[in-house]
Parts: sequence; C-alpha cells; structure tokens
Amino acid sequence: DQAISFQAMRGKLADFVEIVKSDPAVENVVGFTGGSWRNSGSMFITLKPVRERKASADQVIARLRPKLAQEPGANLFLVPVQDIRMGGRGSSAQYQFTLQADDVAELQLWEPRVRRALSRLPEIADVNSDREDRGLQTTLVIDRPTAARLGITMRMIDQTLYNAFGQAQVSTIYSALNQYHVVMEVAPQYWQSPESLANVYVLSPTRGQVPLSGVARYEPTTAPLAVNHQGQFVATTISFNLALGVSLGEAADAIDRTMAEIGVPTTVHGSFQGTARAFRASLASQPWLILAALITVYIVLGVLYESTVHPITILSTLPSAGVGALLALMLARTEFSIIALIGVILLIGIVKKNAIIMIDFAIEAEREGGKSPEAAIFQACLLRFRPIMMTTMAAMLGAVPLAIGFGDGSEFRRPLGISIVGGLAVSQLLTLYTTPVVYLYLDRFRLWCRRPRAGRGEWPSLEGR
Repeated sequence: DQAISFQAMRGKLADFVEIVKSDPAVENVVGFTGGSWRNSGSMFITLKPVRERKASADQVIARLRPKLAQEPGANLFLVPVQDIRMGGRGSSAQYQFTLQADDVAELQLWEPRVRRALSRLPEIADVNSDREDRGLQTTLVIDRPTAARLGITMRMIDQTLYNAFGQAQVSTIYSALNQYHVVMEVAPQYWQSPESLANVYVLSPTRGQVPLSGVARYEPTTAPLAVNHQGQFVATTISFNLALGVSLGEAADAIDRTMAEIGVPTTVHGSFQGTARAFRASLASQPWLILAALITVYIVLGVLYESTVHPITILSTLPSAGVGALLALMLARTEFSIIALIGVILLIGIVKKNAIIMIDFAIEAEREGGKSPEAAIFQACLLRFRPIMMTTMAAMLGAVPLAIGFGDGSEFRRPLGISIVGGLAVSQLLTLYTTPVVYLYLDRFRLWCRRPRAGRGEWPSLEGR
C-alpha cells in the first residue's frame, strides 16, 4: 500500500520479522522504517553458517517467499548480498529492467501491462516496480464565491492551514548559558485524519470566526509520490529476482521474448540496467575476448617455433577444454558466469602446455636428430607422458577444493573450480590421442603446400621445419 502510514508500516515490518525469524536457517534479523523511507522499510538478515543450515541463500529465500506473500497489504522482497554489484538503481530485487518513454501517460499505460506479463514468467520472481503513483492525499476544494462574500481570501485559508498543520516559532526562552526556541504546532491527535479539518476556523475580517467547512470541502485523491527520470526521459524500473535454478541469460531471453509478444510500441523503450546490463555487455564481448587471447597465443607460438603451422597443432587442444568446461557446468547445474569465463580463459594457458610439451620435443627430434615426423611424435608421446600427467594432475587437484568447496562464499568460487576441473579432465583424455594425429596431418599439409617451391628447385632446409 503506497499510502500506508508509519504506524501501520511498523506493524507490517514486525510481522515480516517474525516470519523470517521462524526459519531454522536464520540467526538474526534487524528491520527498520521511517526517516527517508516514506512507505517502506528495510531488513537485514544474518544466516547461520553453511555447515549448520545445509541450504544456500537462494534456497532459503525460495522457501520464505510463499510465507511472506501471505502478509496482506505489504510485500517483502529478499535479495542475497552480492559480491559484485555494478550500478543500477536502488531497488527491491537483484536485477533491473527500465522502461523509458517520451510521454508520462504512455509510460503509465504500458508499465502495468509489462509488469503483469513479466510476473507470469516462470524464469523470474519477486517482480516489482518503483512506480509510485497511488499516494493518498486530501484535496481541499474551496467555494470561492462563498469565501469572497465572507471576505476570506486564499491567503487567509493558506495561513490558517499552515498554523494548524505546520510549525511556527512563536518565542525564544533565554537562560544564563543557552537559548531555546519555542515552536507551536497542533497536538498530534488533531492532525491524524482529514476529519480534523472540521475543527479548523478561518478568521474573517467581517464575520469573525468562520468554519472552514463553510467555505470548502475536502475529498481524497491520489497523486504520484515520485516521477523518476533516466537521462531526459521519464522512466520506471521493474526489478526482479531469478527463480531457483534459472540463469540470468535465460531470464533475459524470456523478458526480451515477452516484450516482443505483447507488442510494446517503439516509443516505449526497455533496457536492462545494473548487473543485468553488465552481464549482457560481457556476453557480447566474450567472443572477442577469447579471439584476442587465441591470436596472442598463436603469434607467440609462431615466433617460438618459427612456423605458421605448428601453433595450430597446439591450439587444436583448446576446443576439448572448452567443451569439458561447459559439460562440467551443465552437470553441476551451474550457470556460465563471469567467474566461469575466467576459468575458461585460464584453461587456454593450462591446456595448451600438454601439446607444447609434445610438439617442442618432436620438433627438436626432427631438427636435431633427423627423425621422421612419425618417429619424432611417437618418441615425444613416450617420453613426455609422465610430465604431462604430473602437471595436469597438479593443476586439476589444485582446483578441486574450489569445485567442491562448501564454506562461506563458496558459491562465488565454485564455477571457477568446476570449469577448470572439467576442462582439464576432458582435454587430458582427448589430447593425448588427438595431438599426435593433428601434428602429422598438419605436417603433411605443410609439405604439400611447399611442393610448388620444390618443383622450382627450392627445397626447404631442415631448420625451416
């Protein structure tokens, strides 16, 4: 209720505190309202350690949500504390979707439609809006002809209302060391309801005291508590949380699909803000980031081996690592977050060392020992198998604590460990077999490309290989 009073809001907050405290995973609850909070409050919840509650913060929120929805006249939206939060408006949920329009009336028309459509999506929960246009106010309608006959002006009525419901300094009390201002106001019991206007009298210069009800009447109306803007346009932010087990990418796709289905006009523009916007921007830059890393690795390896072919052999080990990381995240029911992307980028540097160990030995055997490519790569596989297994197991076992961690903050680190362990496991199984094959085929391709030069009598030297 946007027109709720402070007293009623305090009672609602106390009810919410009791509901939250009844959950066995909650250790402490602190709630407060008032001050700058016109019709809302805030609550801070401390959960018990993970080893005692056996449930994540998202699971606790999911089981509290049906209980909190039973409180009439108020809503409580729970948001887990974020390790990283990027911009956005202050809202009652974790993610924001902002609607902008040129016209306030058009925004007021489409915002409820969009909010109702998003509330029906199973991918998101706790859909709410910062639109506050149902604030309760009392409008005083003055009978101007009657007031004019009684000699009452608008200034007199305004001054009378200010004296009744405002504050005025009427005196100053001086003491030996200090002075005190005397502020006059009506006793609180006389301004708690609009009915107190019946007890207000206006001093007329011709008729003496005239009851305000004789020259005016009051009626309840609604008014916006605030009109938000973003840039130069009026805006309304719809905030939401994710349903249990749903990734942010799935929720964003569902919102885009819903906006297209309900036929929102082009004059009303919707966009993600805050963390959701940063997530979509990171998705757009991920392919370019990975491509830049691959190009950098290719250039460095090309300079190292003085070849344009053998770096491709080393880079051929990376797709299996990426597939392994994605499969591990899918099996663990973990979304591909920024932390998981960092794990994939780390795999680019970890996985290619298997191929580097083999290819470096094989090239050296060809150039220094005069061996054929088949014999060189076979000897490299035999002699480098143990170092490859040792380095891979060291890296994999080092990431296992991250993947299976259950301590405080483990939800933030777990995607990193899962992606590293999955990528190393799959790439280790595949690259031991695929790298020698790719090496031989690319070496034949290199020789085939040099046949025209050989026909002109330009045979490549052994060092060029």
